[in-house]
Amino acid sequence: MRVVWAQGKATSREIIQVLEDKMNWKASTIKTLISRLVEKGALDTEQEGRKYIYSAKLTEEASLDESISDMLARICNKKAGEVIGDMLTNAPLSQSDIEELMSILKEKKKTALDVVACDCVSGQCECQVNLGGELNE
Repeated sequence: MRVVWAQGKATSREIIQVLEDKMNWKASTIKTLISRLVEKGALDTEQEGRKYIYSAKLTEEASLDESISDMLARICNKKAGEVIGDMLTNAPLSQSDIEELMSILKEKKKTALDVVACDCVSGQCECQVNLGGELNE
């Protein structure tokens, strides 16, 4: 997807050239990936002569927002801070990135809860283990 986002539109040949060099993948693997992205509705196709030209249905930002929402929906609310902390620890950040994050956290702190409640289905996570009829929080 990043190849298509970077170029706006790309032929399978252009995608293959980039990914063969960058990822050391075979052309058949890349063609399978392209087909799956089309099947999932992530890529649009238009035919120009014998060539197919691919473009992204979602912007990179929209796709990232969707991925983040999906990830946060799959974890316990109580672990969100830990996961975000791990992301910050592992991500390469510039000074301006850090300044922006500090500003966001400063604003977030104004409305932050004292304790984040678990929203998992009972028995789905460690903090919701039923102990004698009471939740372990």
